[in-house]
Amino acid sequence: MAAKTTNAEPLFDAAGFQSQYTGLLSSAIEWLQGNWLRIVVAFAIGAIIVVALHWLRGLGKRLCARDRTGTGWGRILGKAVARTGSFFIVMLAAKLVQGYAGTPGPVSSTIEFLWIVASVFQAAIWARELILGAVEHRTSADGYQGEALLSAMGLIRLLVTVALFAVALVVVLDNLGVNVTGLVAGLGVGGIAIGLAAQGIFADLFAALAIIFDRPFRRGDKVSYDQTSGVIESIGLKSTRIRSFNGEMRVISNRQLLDKEIQNTSNRDHVRIALTIGVAYETPPDTLARVPAILREIVEAEKAKLARASFESFGASSLDFVLQFDIPGDDWPTAHATRDRVMVGVIRRFAAEGIAIPYPTQTTFTAAPDGSLVMPYPQVQPVHVEEGSALRPA
Repeated sequence: MAAKTTNAEPLFDAAGFQSQYTGLLSSAIEWLQGNWLRIVVAFAIGAIIVVALHWLRGLGKRLCARDRTGTGWGRILGKAVARTGSFFIVMLAAKLVQGYAGTPGPVSSTIEFLWIVASVFQAAIWARELILGAVEHRTSADGYQGEALLSAMGLIRLLVTVALFAVALVVVLDNLGVNVTGLVAGLGVGGIAIGLAAQGIFADLFAALAIIFDRPFRRGDKVSYDQTSGVIESIGLKSTRIRSFNGEMRVISNRQLLDKEIQNTSNRDHVRIALTIGVAYETPPDTLARVPAILREIVEAEKAKLARASFESFGASSLDFVLQFDIPGDDWPTAHATRDRVMVGVIRRFAAEGIAIPYPTQTTFTAAPDGSLVMPYPQVQPVHVEEGSALRPA
């Protein structure tokens, strides 16, 4: 029975590796022997570049130390510069001087490979520091604090780091000639699967980030939505807590809250009050013409700003006037007190002017069998009675 043979290639070709190593070593020795003066000059220039870049990195650290607030742009840029790696600095210097030194092909290829790795990952580190610094700057400027923000920053740092370094890895592999199509497809499918599995959590997380960056409200603001009005107590990763004016704590997810029309009343500069005032139909026309001026005097006496005072419509039981005025500030209790004084002032002034404010009334008219009206006031009419006949007026 014949023996079965296989021609499988070994995973590691020791002979090939030895040949490449010997070739690289011999090329380097030959290059050193033939270009030693240029190599010395290039090494000196590279050393100066390395020292200068280390000095710039130290300058970044000093910028971080000068910014005591911890979130200024000087500190953000300084922190990014301070994150410059020594490996990147050395490879940058080697990349800059390799042309002058006349490096052979194998050495140039090695420097090019290491430069790609160093530059791509260093760019990812810089981008991460700038993005996270911008987020911290925005949140600190808007007064967002607390454990929720720390948790959010930790999660944001993780997501940004994973995303940037995944892109850096793909770029490095692509520049090295590796087919990254399958890797990119796998990362895309994995990302979609994770997104579908945790879409609710991510939706609330991104809604929290939208609140931080878009700033529709912040902690301590007075807001109203649907039938709820209250003060923002905290903004978390998943939900926002609102202390209702009635005293209870209301919790709503960030995504649902942003889907609603939110009224932020903390930044308004005035409170508008609107009143409808009815005047009796029996009021003389000359007096009716003076009503808007009377209302203006009442409003201005309370240090409010008149927006409108005019004859609005003919009501069912009254002639209706509309009064609108603005009270400076956003303090609703103060606005209520001013509104009450204006209303009392209207009653007092109308009483002095002889202007009646009617309540809904109805007048009934009675008719006789022949269709003539019977007066509503009492009137005694003499009657006589005839035997066998109905009562007849005299």
